[in-house]
Amino acid sequence: MNEEIIKENDFIFLILDERRRWLTQAISGKTFHTHLGLIDFDDVIGKPFGTSVFSKPYDEQGYKFYVLKPYPSDFVRYMGRKTQIIYPKDAGLILMYSNIRPGSRIVEAGCGSGALTCILGTYVSPNGHVYSYDVREKSLKQATKNIQSAKLDDIVSISYGDIINDDISHENIDVVVLDMPTPWAAIKKVNKYLKLSGSVVSFSPTIEQAKKSTFSLQENGFLEINTFELLLRKMQIKKNATRPETRMVGHSGYITFGRKFLDKKNPYRGRIPEEPEYVSFEGMPLRGNKDEN
Repeated sequence: MNEEIIKENDFIFLILDERRRWLTQAISGKTFHTHLGLIDFDDVIGKPFGTSVFSKPYDEQGYKFYVLKPYPSDFVRYMGRKTQIIYPKDAGLILMYSNIRPGSRIVEAGCGSGALTCILGTYVSPNGHVYSYDVREKSLKQATKNIQSAKLDDIVSISYGDIINDDISHENIDVVVLDMPTPWAAIKKVNKYLKLSGSVVSFSPTIEQAKKSTFSLQENGFLEINTFELLLRKMQIKKNATRPETRMVGHSGYITFGRKFLDKKNPYRGRIPEEPEYVSFEGMPLRGNKDEN
């Protein structure tokens, strides 16, 4: 069995039950404190992901905790944050509808706490790059910390920058992601960064923002312009009482997509003849009234 072993300083996803779960770093000589005892990281390091560990002191606590390898969605939900994050359900749609893959080059305007930035960095690895900008110092600090925790320093660049007003220069970008209050104001400028068939993705909490972004994409000659909203509902599975859970992640935002293309005037359709053209019906059999015969 090819098992992945937990090394020192690896992040682990520690689970007690459905509600109590943590994203933490396994540091030798340190312990993780819970209300049900201590988790000694020395008991975790060297074991495979997907194993169990028990809280100390064993004679008074001894509760079972599960240790899993964190997925990108776990980093998003449990990382430190100072702003609203983009949920995994929305991030998945962004990845699929903009063709983000290993080697992609992405410009992100509005890194926030770095939740989506971490996901983008994970999926463009190992040869792609994410150039992420924000104008809020608190967001830059938090995003930088989360990028470092996710070990994506070589893949993601976090910088101060106003995508609308600053002289930010990029070319041959595959995808531009806009998570900002006025994305429509940036579309004309970021159009220059994109390669042909590249995508603009705009995430907005209100429909008015999505409408303005759509109109701006149309005005700047984008194709395949679509806006989506995703609702995620988890099922509560029981033997004789299966039903949707009472609480769900409802509206999180509207995601608007557009594709860049090079428009050309069609030289073959709609030509105006040099001389007036007409069709003569002289001598042609015409359908007449049956009574005439």
